Amino acid sequence: MSVSSSLQHCPDLFSYQRRESRVCQVGRVGIGGANPVRVQSMLTSDTRDAQACIREALELASAGCEIVRVTAQTRVIAENLREIAAGLRAAGCEVPLVADIHFKPDAAMEAVKWVEKIRVNPGNYADKKKFVVREYTDEVYAQEVEAMAAQFIPLVDQCIALNRAMRIGTNHGSLSDRIMNRFGDTPLGMVESALEFARIARGRGFHNFIFSMKASNPKVMISAYRLLVARLRELGSDWNYPLHLGVTEAGDGEDGRIKSAIGIGSLLLDGIGDTVRVSLTEDAVCEIPVARALVDELASEVSGGTACQAPAVPPSFDPFVHQRRASQRLVVSGVAAGASEPVRVFTTRAAAAQLPDPASLGLFQPELVLEEAGVEMVDPRETAAINAINGKDGPCWVSVADGLEMAPIHAFRLLAARIDPRHPILLKDTLATSASGVDSQSALLRAAATLGALLCDGIGDAVLLRGQPNAQEAIRLSYNILQGAGVRIFKTDYVACPSCGRTLFNLQSTTQNIRRATGHLKGVRIAVMGCIVNGPGEMADADFGYVGGAPGKINLYVGKTPVKFNIPEAEAVQRLIDLIREHGRWVDPDPSQSVG
Repeated sequence: MSVSSSLQHCPDLFSYQRRESRVCQVGRVGIGGANPVRVQSMLTSDTRDAQACIREALELASAGCEIVRVTAQTRVIAENLREIAAGLRAAGCEVPLVADIHFKPDAAMEAVKWVEKIRVNPGNYADKKKFVVREYTDEVYAQEVEAMAAQFIPLVDQCIALNRAMRIGTNHGSLSDRIMNRFGDTPLGMVESALEFARIARGRGFHNFIFSMKASNPKVMISAYRLLVARLRELGSDWNYPLHLGVTEAGDGEDGRIKSAIGIGSLLLDGIGDTVRVSLTEDAVCEIPVARALVDELASEVSGGTACQAPAVPPSFDPFVHQRRASQRLVVSGVAAGASEPVRVFTTRAAAAQLPDPASLGLFQPELVLEEAGVEMVDPRETAAINAINGKDGPCWVSVADGLEMAPIHAFRLLAARIDPRHPILLKDTLATSASGVDSQSALLRAAATLGALLCDGIGDAVLLRGQPNAQEAIRLSYNILQGAGVRIFKTDYVACPSCGRTLFNLQSTTQNIRRATGHLKGVRIAVMGCIVNGPGEMADADFGYVGGAPGKINLYVGKTPVKFNIPEAEAVQRLIDLIREHGRWVDPDPSQSVG
């Protein structure tokens, strides 16, 4: 697809407008329409332990969770949803329950009796997923769709009869063989997989559903949601279904928050999204304040901006395909930037004066100083100022001037659209001149969402983070945002799923053990998966995988190919190290280099 494509995912890339959607009613909670963006999470407790699930759900509700999801792996396990739902209602909690279904239509048919909403994954609900390569004729393809529909229609009919809601939730890591062979492991495949199920639901007169397009790679996730919205717009105004946003397997700690903020935040800034789940490899209750802060911070960000009031210009990027904006190479103070050079990290003189000795900063070194780089600061709406910069003989650093009443994402998109491509662009997380009164989490989420969104648009040759008042933290966070956006890999990258009732080992402690052992492996991507629901597929982007195969047993993968089976959990981290060594990717850690 090109920039000139008729597909459009939002009315205006240079100003904010929330996408209009119909309402999906989940019990007493409305999603979409004029409702606020809803925050939800998923239980980590075993669904067979009703009392543990009830306690955890009540804790989530007290923290502000508006919708609670719980896994239902089999029909027998799904029967226990009756007790969980009854216990919650007896405790006076009306938060809707969602049953998470993978592989088992009979589990869905049992679960729909007791919960307000059913989540189905089109990639593995009554569909083949064996990673088989084959040629699909139109006839064979249609036969598989017909067979899948035969198992899906009874669930749709039950949702209508019982007034239930549904999420048609595609995951990048679990597309069916039919979709993979025709569309590939792509955002287009994700969208077409979901639309197959939606057409069946609509054919039965069922409309109380929402979509999701989740992936562990924020760029893939953003592209898939944008393409879905564009396709829904193309299909007609009655396809305006709400959207559930999430980056699956985001991980834990700061990295998990950054990845979630980049993926979810980029879409919220474009007015897309009606409910969110931040998937962290932590206790579920930890997800709620992060999700709430992200929604609130970005609502504040776009509400404070004004329309660009500039001549109509096409965007500099294709919203559906990631490609870095072309700029010319520029060397300042001995540091090369632009073109194919790494995205650089700026600081200011005042911030540099606060930094400790460079040797103690490890990998987190500032590379350029704002006041020494000759950066042209401009209001991108001012044609005369733009023309003056475009009239220069050679490339120069350009950024948006401080103090403008514009959301940074819109200001920098407009700058990229109007400035000659040869000029490298310095991104800033905020156009405010002071970061006073901003707490650390808010600064992290806003910076990751704004800078990450622009970087995923292909805009930006360097970043200057000013919303975090601590200079050393600002530099460290800058590098971690570049890593999260996938534009500059300087440390090990992890794909780690959140805990749920399907998990076969302690994800939190295991992930930390693996981080301690492998965190120095620059450029190596490791997936840590509690079960096989999305594991093999999400590991298509990973170099190595650590996956729960059975209770107490671990399978190890290279890419999405399993190579070691049924390893005792106590031995598995060392066996992972051995596997990395076998493939020539292991190096011993350098004590002088620290990452975080």
